[in-house]
Amino acid sequence: MKKQDYSTSFKVEASPAETFKGITNVSKWWTENVEGSSQKVNDVFTVHFGQTNITLEVAESISGEKISWNVIDCNKHWLKNKKEWKGTRIIWGISAEGNATLISFNHLGLVPGLECYAVCENAWSDYLHNSLLKLIESGKGQPTAIQ
Repeated sequence: MKKQDYSTSFKVEASPAETFKGITNVSKWWTENVEGSSQKVNDVFTVHFGQTNITLEVAESISGEKISWNVIDCNKHWLKNKKEWKGTRIIWGISAEGNATLISFNHLGLVPGLECYAVCENAWSDYLHNSLLKLIESGKGQPTAIQ
């Protein structure tokens, strides 16, 4: 059986440049509790959700086109394997489609069979299709508040 990494895509009513800016502003759509920077290649940032934290490195950043983050460490305190995301990769594709922009999101390594898959799939869906979309289209996302 082939591994199936979590992926989704959706359109936003914004330019590729505005979309790129929204994605890289993680404190406005993912969690308000962010240390470091997510703006350029080699930047390292950590997102915090109470006892859970995820540290990512910007591996690729092409304005208005593509972003990729490597998960270099994590502590998902509620899992048996607290490092389950370590070594995974998050890839964003950004492309113009008429007056809209298509976002393609892939979390390579987040596959069915991982303990967190169902919870993480639901969380990504909410953050992406609700919070990030709202941030890009209206200027106000719904990130997790500092805890």
